Amino acid sequence: MINQKGGVGKTTTAINLGAALAAHGQNVLVIDMDPQANATSSIGLNKNEVKNGIYEVLIGAASINPNILHNDEFNISILPSSPALSGAEIELIDFDKRESLLSIAISKISASYDYILIDCPPSLSLLTVNALVAAKNGVIIPVQCEYLALEGLGQLTATINQVKKSFPSVNVRGVVLTMYDGRTRLAMDVVNEVRRFFPDKVFESIIPRSIRLAEAPSYGQPINFYSKESNASKAYDALAKEILRQDEKQR
Repeated sequence: MINQKGGVGKTTTAINLGAALAAHGQNVLVIDMDPQANATSSIGLNKNEVKNGIYEVLIGAASINPNILHNDEFNISILPSSPALSGAEIELIDFDKRESLLSIAISKISASYDYILIDCPPSLSLLTVNALVAAKNGVIIPVQCEYLALEGLGQLTATINQVKKSFPSVNVRGVVLTMYDGRTRLAMDVVNEVRRFFPDKVFESIIPRSIRLAEAPSYGQPINFYSKESNASKAYDALAKEILRQDEKQR
């Protein structure tokens, strides 16, 4: 999940799409690449108690497989983050293949999962570049259905294209529209503008603005556990089904 703008639903989508895919029998891993560690907190883990997470894996202080945590209740796995990751930008600058460290780590465990979702920080940083390079099956861009969310899409696209020059496998899998309020004309205007900007890349499933969805992380639960019958839960389930249908056609 990538977008340099904060508050557009990257973490929300990583956790809730992951949980929805898991509910359909998929083996799902979420990798929390954000030093804020909100994805880690969203499934009930204390980010301050993470001993070996993505930071230690990236700097080579720990291997990836033993530090993946599985939540039996949600049937979802996570490689957690912690505040220590905030120092990775400086520490990794002198590493060989620094843009591919995450990809190299994932290659050791990718066969064990149907889907690996990477939650990126709200910046176009070395951590984000690592996520882009590791996203072999494409990048998902959450876009909030508000006017200001449209700003920066050109810069984001330029960054993806720049990384693609060195790593040709990098591509946009799709754009998911979030925080949609059907009562406003602005929301539909944003939907139409995003579809114009990313022709044939916007998912049909749209995530509505939802109080229940905003509440769920404070209870450490994905929306399909916190409020299964809510519109937001149904929307993420629809998005999961859409992705599964697309992948089934490509097999």
